[in-house]
Amino acid sequence: MEQEKIRTLHPQGKQGVNISRYKYDQIKSFILDTIQSNNEITFEKLTDLAIAELTDKFEGKVIWYLTTIKLDLEARKLIERVPKTSPQKLKLVAAQ
Repeated sequence: MEQEKIRTLHPQGKQGVNISRYKYDQIKSFILDTIQSNNEITFEKLTDLAIAELTDKFEGKVIWYLTTIKLDLEARKLIERVPKTSPQKLKLVAAQ
């Protein structure tokens, strides 16, 4: 059976990639839930949590999918980088 795919977006307009909708939804939920429960989170901490929580139950390279889908969520204006933070921090985009 062929899996449904989604083409990711990139905040700088670069070429996206086609990935499994199932994997996309799994990582997207993880990112949004984790940011929401932390208010703001560094990308490094998000990565550490993803490795700890998803490695055993995710088929594929967790960090690659996390990075790709994080960029997609930025392009879709669901999350954003907190300006002038180092290391990079992420937060949910406030509802308009």
